[in-house]
Parts: sequence; C-alpha cells; structure tokens
Amino acid sequence: MRFTTILLAVAAAALPAIAKPNFSGEWKLNTTKSTFGQMPGPSSMTSKIVHEDPKLKNTVKQSREQGEFETEANYTTDGKECTNQMFGTDMKSTVKWEGDTLRIESKTKFGDTDVTVQDKWSLAEDGKTLTIVRSFKSNMGAGEQTLVFEKQ
Repeated sequence: MRFTTILLAVAAAALPAIAKPNFSGEWKLNTTKSTFGQMPGPSSMTSKIVHEDPKLKNTVKQSREQGEFETEANYTTDGKECTNQMFGTDMKSTVKWEGDTLRIESKTKFGDTDVTVQDKWSLAEDGKTLTIVRSFKSNMGAGEQTLVFEKQ
C-alpha cells in the first residue's frame, strides 16, 4: 500500500514535466531579438494563438513596406494534413510534436515555384517568450529566420 502511494505521488509530480506547452496568447514580435536572414523583416508583427491541443489557430497581423497583412491558419497537432489559404494560394501543412517543440511542415506553390517552409515553435520555461525558427527553400534558394515573440 505504501509503495503504491509513493508511486502515485511520483507519477503525479512528473505529469507537469511531460505536459505539452500551450502556445495560447497574444504575442508581439521583438524585431531587435529576431533575425530575418536575407529577407527583409516586418516593421511590426503580432500573433494571436488559440491552442487547445490538438487544435491550433494562429492569426498573424504584420506591417511591411508593401502594406498591412493579416493571415489566419488552422492546424491540428496530430500529424494530419491541414490546408490554409496564404496570400491567395493553398498551403498544405502537417504539425507534429517533437518533445516540447512543435514542428510545422508546409508546402505551397507561388506561380511555378514550389516552396517548403518548416517552423519549429518552442516556448521559454517561464511561458513569456515564443521562438519560431523558420527554414524555407525553393528552386530560388533557401534561408532561415528566427522570430522571437513576447507574450502581451
């Protein structure tokens, strides 16, 4: 009986350690902590995330030299393919957990150019910083960005 009680207490204590991060919140891009590689970065960007695993909704607003843009994407974190509209074209994505990191693999086509984007989302231990490492490639080249968001 005592052994069972101890075992249950240890298992209960370990549960928070194996719980997946929840990315829900209002996030603002810190442009000084972010890197954009060879691509110009936005002047501002916010992300509103609603995460009720396995559902994940991300609404992004950003300002660039070309104007203001807003996109919305809905995903599931169970590895099933999701389709979202991005700038007038279909983007097909699969989302999977890799430990505490969420990996989003997306493929789309702009004109005759196939584009692959991989995002790796990680949440700081205090839950106040979301880092997205983004890799992209097409027949025109490849690049990487690190986007650092702070919870508002």
